[in-house]
Amino acid sequence: MDAEVVSLPPDEGSVAGPEWSDDGPGETHHHSRALPHHPPAETRDHTPAGTHDAPDEAHDTPDQAHQDARELAARFEEEKPGRVLAGGVGFLFTGVTVAVGLLTLWQVFFPLAQGSKYYLIFFLAGILPMVFLAYPSGVRLRRTKADTDDADDADDADDADDRRGPTPVDWLLALAALVVCLYPVLPVAIGAGGGGYDAFLDRQGLLDPLDMAFGTGLLLLLLEACRRTTGWILPAVCVLFLGYGYYGGLLPQAWPVAHAGLDFGQLVDAFYNSDSGFYGTPLDVAASYIVLFTIYGAVLDLSGAGRFFVELSAAAFRRSRTAAGRTAVASGFLLGTVSGSGAATTVSIGAVTWPILRRAGYPAERAGGMLAAAGVGAILSPPTLGAAAFIIAEYLGVSYLQVLGWATVPTILYYLGILLSVEIDARRSGVRPVVIDTGSAWRLLARFGYHFLSLLVIIVVLALGASAMRAVVIATAIAAVLSFLDRRHRLTPARLVAALRDGVRGVLAVSAVCAAAGIITATTTKTGLGPQAAALLIDGAQAVSSEPAVVLALTAVLAAVALSLLGLAVPVTASFVIGWVIIGPALLNLGVAAPAAAMFVFYFAVLSEVSPPTALAAVAAAAVTGGRLVPTMWQTLRYALPAYLIPLAFVITPTGLGLLGIGGVGRIATAGLVSALGVAVLAVAAGGWLPGVGPAGVPERIVGAVAGLVLLWLEPLPMAIGAALAALAVAGVYVRRGAAGHAGRPAVEKSVDLGEEKEWDVSTRG
Repeated sequence: MDAEVVSLPPDEGSVAGPEWSDDGPGETHHHSRALPHHPPAETRDHTPAGTHDAPDEAHDTPDQAHQDARELAARFEEEKPGRVLAGGVGFLFTGVTVAVGLLTLWQVFFPLAQGSKYYLIFFLAGILPMVFLAYPSGVRLRRTKADTDDADDADDADDADDRRGPTPVDWLLALAALVVCLYPVLPVAIGAGGGGYDAFLDRQGLLDPLDMAFGTGLLLLLLEACRRTTGWILPAVCVLFLGYGYYGGLLPQAWPVAHAGLDFGQLVDAFYNSDSGFYGTPLDVAASYIVLFTIYGAVLDLSGAGRFFVELSAAAFRRSRTAAGRTAVASGFLLGTVSGSGAATTVSIGAVTWPILRRAGYPAERAGGMLAAAGVGAILSPPTLGAAAFIIAEYLGVSYLQVLGWATVPTILYYLGILLSVEIDARRSGVRPVVIDTGSAWRLLARFGYHFLSLLVIIVVLALGASAMRAVVIATAIAAVLSFLDRRHRLTPARLVAALRDGVRGVLAVSAVCAAAGIITATTTKTGLGPQAAALLIDGAQAVSSEPAVVLALTAVLAAVALSLLGLAVPVTASFVIGWVIIGPALLNLGVAAPAAAMFVFYFAVLSEVSPPTALAAVAAAAVTGGRLVPTMWQTLRYALPAYLIPLAFVITPTGLGLLGIGGVGRIATAGLVSALGVAVLAVAAGGWLPGVGPAGVPERIVGAVAGLVLLWLEPLPMAIGAALAALAVAGVYVRRGAAGHAGRPAVEKSVDLGEEKEWDVSTRG
């Protein structure tokens, strides 16, 4: 079969974001960077998810396709789209966000003498007011008859509200946020309150009524900020914890979750004037690590790295039979350095690679599943993991480099599973070979390979013992200097201002979530809910069996289910924080190592982006490809299967710690190789095809699935049984192929996988 030649869309500045050369500092947009950003609210598409027509490369102009990508990225991220801020408001917003960015950079090299909490007060004072200016309330108090009769008119009216900029209420809330955030450092005494930072700390546990008033105000404003940026669910969860802290003393004391009870003053004190509340570890991570990485991502993106990564992926596989699928997967991995959002990365790679996948003959649902799984890999892949990874480093008191090390082998196994599924689907689906019309990979590396240098600098500087904050600042400076090697993407002063502005804007929603997470952590700490919930989880497992290994396995499964359900309701960062304080103690009490427990919670918090029924990355992929939503979700689960199983493997057995790079070379090699075999067998079982041989029947697929699961129980006997079952499944496929050949007919399998019906003639494919 002759290969069709296809071309990548023209370079419009970058894949992960638009060209910024025409944007002055007075106009602010919200795009995808190192952590979730969003485009202007007025560009949102109101078509229901899954009903989009597939992009038509023959008719859509590059600008239109790029605009569609930005719209989809906003619609399917876990944070809500923000406003366009132009004119005087835009200049004010730019000034404040750039000031916050510069303060963050200053804190890295010249920390404020008063300590971290003092810095966090000023950071939140700069961030929280901007949330109310950048994010509309979404509440319309007056509705016309047309609004109630026509939903489209209502949407248009909402967009018009966004275009008009902040309302008087928004300005009032922004001013109130500034006041309540700066109150702890107010140098003027007001009665028994105020008096400066040291006086405020001295009143810990004995707050003045004025302290109570300002603390309550900050509590309410943070809940409203979370509602504006993430929706109603997270504020509701925070209120639930607040209610538990206040009313928990009324529960029957025989109940495991009952406690002595806290009055409102104790709760506000814990939130406002302790190290576990608003100014606790989550906000500290947002104000130190996350904001610096979002600035780095913005600089890297503006320097043209996003486009280079996609072109390099295409060039590396341009003449292979599975060039289209491999390009999509490799692009998702590389774009993870500039976008830590699964949905945003899915849309970015889909906008470029879906036309190629369609030309190659991929069904829309399979292509959507591949794109979503590759996009979520952006949050799981070093060197820029999701925001929760920085919280892991702080909670466990380890370097970020160690966290990267723990994530390395699971990342390799994750992409091994995806790439095997790509190869299998290419043969099952009769994918046509395509040749991607792009330059030589070596030539691209020689010309633009400098984009990798800043990424390598992060690893090297971390290895030399520097902090992650210093490492990313140095990498950002190098990326900015190297941008002058490409005339199209030079970081002029105006573009550097834009990078600072958009880097800080990228953490507005995350910072609100992290500060509000202090409600959950402080309540859990004050009431002892963590150990109580852990005991309940373990008791549930012990009700089934008293065997320690079985109890651990059941607890891990129950924890995985609980974390998956939690992730459906709240953003990844909040899901990790809640999961760590509630579920983490259960795993630790059963002897699971702290790194394994933390990474377990991290992976299942992240996987909410591909878990039905929300599955934001899968919904975004379905919108890009025009595929049916539910089949796309199931295909995404099939591609992402290793990410669900590997965390169980490194929790339930000591050998599994080798998957985190913990232990000797023998343990690491054994765990990695056996798990790779398990992932490969599961890919064959799920895809129904053994590469190089032919289709696998139902019996072989069942045996293979059991073999893959058993292999991931990393103990000698289960590994031996799993290997034997895997060999049996492979032998069965060979026997099936031989029987078909002797019968003188092609082995034809009718696929009814997830609603697709097609006959695969395997006599000419293998």
